[in-house]
Amino acid sequence: MASWQTIEQEIPELAAKVRSIMGKHKHKTMATLRKDGSPRISGTEVEFKDGEAWVGSMLGAVKALDLRRDPRLALHSGSDDPDEANPGAWSGDAKLAGRAVEVADPEVHARYGGPPGQEFHLFRIDVTEVVVTRVDEAGEHLVIEVWHEGTGHRVIRRK
Repeated sequence: MASWQTIEQEIPELAAKVRSIMGKHKHKTMATLRKDGSPRISGTEVEFKDGEAWVGSMLGAVKALDLRRDPRLALHSGSDDPDEANPGAWSGDAKLAGRAVEVADPEVHARYGGPPGQEFHLFRIDVTEVVVTRVDEAGEHLVIEVWHEGTGHRVIRRK
């Protein structure tokens, strides 16, 4: 699995698009898996620090318990509504998928900058997939840029 730093080194333009899109909205949507295997959708925030993608959570939150039990997750950025008159101006949306690794080191927690004086869960994301979906400048094609662990980067254009 790849650290966020690996993604930035291997596909810097795609990584920059993901960070830009993810940075437009504070809250993201995260999918985790419940005990029975069904999906759970939760609001969350993602931080890019020290070459890693991080997700924090209140102590004992169900999404954190999900990740402790099964570390697979998917994150989706917020998305602006496209301008119908100029679809090519839409910034698109971004997705990350991977596995969460809980980090309990107090020094890392302090660098992350969680809630002062409160304990919290902190997870580093080992990235397995990165996706940016947007419309081309002419507004004629959906452009999907994808990086998958093991297969690398590719661009898909759909009319």
